[in-house]
Amino acid sequence: MLSQPISALSNRDLLAVLVGESQADCMLLETGGCLSDLFPSEPSTVLMAREPGASYGWAQPRLLLAASRELSRRCISEELVGAGQKLNSPSQVKDYLKLSLSTLPHEVFMVLWLDGQNCLIEVEELFRGTLTQTSVYPREIVKGAVLRNAAAVILAHNHPSGMAEPSQADRSLTELLRSALAFVDCKVMDHIIVAGNDTVSFAERGWL
Repeated sequence: MLSQPISALSNRDLLAVLVGESQADCMLLETGGCLSDLFPSEPSTVLMAREPGASYGWAQPRLLLAASRELSRRCISEELVGAGQKLNSPSQVKDYLKLSLSTLPHEVFMVLWLDGQNCLIEVEELFRGTLTQTSVYPREIVKGAVLRNAAAVILAHNHPSGMAEPSQADRSLTELLRSALAFVDCKVMDHIIVAGNDTVSFAERGWL
């Protein structure tokens, strides 16, 4: 068993869980440490990094799955924050959010800060709550937008219950945040709710 959370492992150690120590070193040396260069077309291919039937060694199957999930999340994150890259793929954003939020046992509220060209500035976990609720403070979100000179945001949070359908409280909060951010010329592009493998986009519902 690991002595630290899977998310705390380095890229190299995550790869070592899947393909072994020496192979991980070789892979990162060839790409200069860039994970998305290892899996350029489909980050989820990290799930297949270990050949079928290969010995698990000290890594148990659950650990392998956790490592592959974390590597996939980091691959997509690298692509999202690529220099000058616009967030023009809703499915890519949803994949990243599902990998980040779908397995959490508590609610988390995240903000994707965007510049005037809809390029990602930063992904930030702002608030963490309980199984059923999270306290969200509009003042902190407005302050974050000003500090980053953000022109737009994508809001996201998870429903550990497994039901992705937004509550009336979710919709009211979104309207409140949209109004508050408008005062600093920051637009709410979307609010995405994640529940397991399901997502609901407020933009796709026509609510923004």
